[in-house]
Amino acid sequence: MVAIHRFLGVEELVFDPAHGYVTSPLFSPVVLASIRLLLGFYALVTLIFELAWDGTHFPEDLDSYFSYFTHLSYIGLCSYFFAAGVQTLFYARSGQTSYPLQYWPKFLQALHVLLFATIATFPIIVTAVFWGLLSSPDTMSTTYSAWGNISVHAMNLIFAILEVFLTNIPLMPWMALPCNIVFLAGYLGVAYITYGTQGFYTYSFLDPVKQGPYLAAYIVGIAVGEVIIFSIVRGLIILRMRLCQRLRKTAPYEDKVREPSSPEVEQCELDPVTSREKKTMSLV
Repeated sequence: MVAIHRFLGVEELVFDPAHGYVTSPLFSPVVLASIRLLLGFYALVTLIFELAWDGTHFPEDLDSYFSYFTHLSYIGLCSYFFAAGVQTLFYARSGQTSYPLQYWPKFLQALHVLLFATIATFPIIVTAVFWGLLSSPDTMSTTYSAWGNISVHAMNLIFAILEVFLTNIPLMPWMALPCNIVFLAGYLGVAYITYGTQGFYTYSFLDPVKQGPYLAAYIVGIAVGEVIIFSIVRGLIILRMRLCQRLRKTAPYEDKVREPSSPEVEQCELDPVTSREKKTMSLV
C-alpha cells in the first residue's frame, strides 16, 4: 500500500501541506465550504427525490436504480462535495492551519485523491454519452424528466468544472487514470450482472446482440475517452495554476508546475503550512 500511496501523491509526512484541497483562489475557506456543502445538499436532495418518485410512480424500476452508472457517479459526486465541504469547514474553524484528513491514515487520503479524480472526469463521460447516444424526444417531455435529466446529465458537469477551476486542488496523479479505467471496467460487471438478474441492459449500447462488433468499439471508445478527458482536465488544472501565478504575484508560488507527489508542487498557496505546523502535525 505504501507504493500506491506514493503514486497517488500522499507519501509526504504531511498530506496536502499547501492546503490546496481546502482553499480557493477566489473564495475564503468558509465560502468554499458553503458552496461545496450546498452542491452536496442539492445532489443529495436530487437522489432522494428520484428514489421517492420512482418508488411511487415506477416501483418496478426501483430495484435497478443503483445499476446505472449515471446514478453511481452522481452518488460519488454527492459524497465528494459533502466530504470536501466538511474538511474545508474544519479547516476554516481551525484558523486555516490544518484539517482532519491531514491526520487520517494514508489510505483514506489516497481514497480522497481518487474520489476527486472520478468526480473530475466521470461527469464528462456521463454527459457526453447521454446527450450523444441515449437522449430522445422524451428526455425533456415532462417537468420531472426535464429537471431530473438536467440535474444528473448537465449540472453534474457544471459541478465538476466549478471544482476544477474554483479551488486550489493540485494535479491529479497519473496513477489515478488506470484506477479510473478499472472503475469503468468494474461497471461493465455491474451492467451484465443486472442483465443476468433482471433481464435488461442498463444502456442499449451494451447489448451484444444488437450492437455486435460495435460493442467492443463502444467499450474501447469510452476507455479512450477517459484517457483523453483525464489529460484535458489535468491540463486545465495546470492552466488554472498558471493563471493563479500571474494574477496573484504577491502569493508564495513555486516556479514550475510539477506532479502532486513532488515536494515543490505549484498551486495558489494562500496559506502554506509552516515548519512549526508540520512538526506539530507529524507528532499526531
